[in-house]
Amino acid sequence: MTLIHDIPSAALEPLSPPNRACIERLRSHQPEEIDLSGYPSARLAAVLVLLYEKAGRLRVLLTTRSKSLRAHPGQVALPGGKVDATDSDVFETAFREAHEEVGLPRHHPHVYTICTLRPYISSSKLLVTPVVALLTDLSILEHLTPSPGEVDRIFDHPLEAILDPALARKENLSPKGSPDWPYEDELYNYSDIELPWLGNSTYRMHRFRSTAFAIKGLTSDILIATASIAYDRGLPYERWAPRQLRTFAPILRILEAGDSVQHAASGTSTPTPKVEVGVPSGLENAMVGAEK
Repeated sequence: MTLIHDIPSAALEPLSPPNRACIERLRSHQPEEIDLSGYPSARLAAVLVLLYEKAGRLRVLLTTRSKSLRAHPGQVALPGGKVDATDSDVFETAFREAHEEVGLPRHHPHVYTICTLRPYISSSKLLVTPVVALLTDLSILEHLTPSPGEVDRIFDHPLEAILDPALARKENLSPKGSPDWPYEDELYNYSDIELPWLGNSTYRMHRFRSTAFAIKGLTSDILIATASIAYDRGLPYERWAPRQLRTFAPILRILEAGDSVQHAASGTSTPTPKVEVGVPSGLENAMVGAEK
């Protein structure tokens, strides 16, 4: 089903022509069609990929998780969280969570939904749907406030630097060798992880240096997808690991098969997934702030 969200031409007119083209490509994006009706609603989540133009470049809003959190303290995340029973859809979830975490006004006339991406799976088996949106009133950024106990810092990163990490050199990056970037590489690195429990597939963990903690794991996966669609060009690095599952449908089939096996073995009405999908639970970098 084709769904293109309406953005008034007056909202796009102030953008530079290249950035306007990026937004139009994202608006036209049709994600992989996935039926999530059979997945437990308690395991559904959404995150907000909020874009805006600043100094001629599209930037994306990011946070660092509170160091007091039990899971993944201090790591970079997109605003987001689990779907509530009162949420009508993933759009409401993403915007509600952004309001709770950073104070982004809900139903603001200068925030426009652009598109969604296909779901991603966190290390705890949450199905996370990214909602991409455009902010056209930068004064809103001055009033954003981290939610105590959830968010330590609000910052942003140039979206194009996800495709070309060298562009991040203009940022006030975290010191090399610091806890935020403890790697030998200057701006970007990756590592591949074998997943024997997922059909002997592999997963590539991308890491990008930023002004805060490294952008990595599922957060980097979502931003790579967003930037690739927006700029419509190749990457200077290899996106996929050998034998990595590149679409969501086969991953969901494995997850649902694991649910069925576990359900049949236990005889319970609340099956527990037996097969972990996406990123191994030992990889603490996989979270996007969707667990609360």
